[in-house]
Amino acid sequence: QVQLVESGGGLVQAGGSLRLSCAASGRTFSSYAMGWFRQAPGKEREFVAAISWNFSTSYADSVKGRFTISRDNAKNTMSLQMNSLKPEDTAVYYCAADRAMASLIRDVGMDYWGKGTLVIVSS
Repeated sequence: QVQLVESGGGLVQAGGSLRLSCAASGRTFSSYAMGWFRQAPGKEREFVAAISWNFSTSYADSVKGRFTISRDNAKNTMSLQMNSLKPEDTAVYYCAADRAMASLIRDVGMDYWGKGTLVIVSS
């Protein structure tokens, strides 16, 4: 059974940092692009960041310079380092994987999803 499991969410003050992790199991994802999405209360899901199988990255404009995505193919994991957090970063953050980086960036038809981890940034 293929699973993506997020961890690392929590409550943090504005200006603080959190590191989210996504652990994959059931198959190896070294040939997949992986990414992060988020959905705030009452809002649509939005793309946050993605990393290709060969470590090229893409970020939403709203998080550029503050968030850093990384992956460890040997451990089948992906991380999102979030710095200088703002209240508007409050959302449920989801991990996803797809063979095509473009699918992640366009938020179209991901092969696999995690169940999400909640991040709350207080002002």
